[in-house]
Amino acid sequence: MNMTIGNLASNAGVNVETIRYYERRGLIDQPVKPKTGYRRYDEAILDRILFIKKAQGLGFQLDEVKNLISLADGHCSEIQSLAEAKLGDVQLKIKDLQRLETVLADLVKQCNARVNKAHCPIIDALLPRRNT
Repeated sequence: MNMTIGNLASNAGVNVETIRYYERRGLIDQPVKPKTGYRRYDEAILDRILFIKKAQGLGFQLDEVKNLISLADGHCSEIQSLAEAKLGDVQLKIKDLQRLETVLADLVKQCNARVNKAHCPIIDALLPRRNT
């Protein structure tokens, strides 16, 4: 199935500018434009775009996706190493988010317990401390 860029975008669930951006970044090949008519994209390009979107859904940045694509025909251990590094990044983000959750929950608790309704502990926590 050969598709125009509009059909490709529709089938991949992205917009045309995304496809052009992927072409500029070297993530997908741009087909040769015939003398008359439009460039035609095949299913392999559609599959590549769907791969990119799934990889992004797992948290891979476009540079990392490009690296994954370059390793696709390589040894699985290289790809596993990239996935393990990404897993480590995700685990660190989760820990950071858990710390953030604890701090925010504490601030909300302080707000709920405040006696002086005009005084806000959240604002106090955000203001820089000055030694005077």
